[in-house]
Amino acid sequence: MSQVADTALILVLLSVLSSFAAGRIPSLIKIVAFQGIIVSLIPLAIGHQLSTGGMIFTAATLVIRGIVIPVAILLAIKKVAIRREVEPIVGPHVSLLAALLLIVAAFYVSSRIDLDVVGRSELLLPTAITLFVAGMFLLMSRRNAIAMVLGYMMMENGIYLGGTTLSVRAHHIVEFGILLDVLAGVMLMAVILQNIKRTLDDVDTSLLRTLKD
Repeated sequence: MSQVADTALILVLLSVLSSFAAGRIPSLIKIVAFQGIIVSLIPLAIGHQLSTGGMIFTAATLVIRGIVIPVAILLAIKKVAIRREVEPIVGPHVSLLAALLLIVAAFYVSSRIDLDVVGRSELLLPTAITLFVAGMFLLMSRRNAIAMVLGYMMMENGIYLGGTTLSVRAHHIVEFGILLDVLAGVMLMAVILQNIKRTLDDVDTSLLRTLKD
């Protein structure tokens, strides 16, 4: 099972690199959805013996993270008819370099942390740290509001994977609650995007500074 888990975690790290290089919102949505599906399956890949409730939580997490939220965002794009470019503040080449540095730094930091990690894969903690920091980077380096929401989703994936790293029993309930908050945030985002689009004719967050009382 360790080899399966390592392969899955390597795919997650590759998805981080792909997300930093993505130039269009639909591509970024698909990458984050794929990432969410893989992250949701990690507890099974590392051999966690889940109860019936744990299996239900895992399945629900996979559906919400990998299907419901990405589809909701795609529908919001079509409804609001926004531009589909990611609109980065930092260019793709610099973003890729930053992603590589983040991965190296995550491995270095995780090697300095002495934790009783659940499972046998040594990639769990570095991948969790990479996802969390990469999500923060997307939040700060993208002007498009939807790209920023996807960065928040990537951070949530990192939190989920971190919970999987440290605990088997309690993290499902906590992370499922966080995931429901993310889902509610995405639904609220659709309403906010429609208002921003109507007012500014774009969802570039840098234009919000033009609003006046």
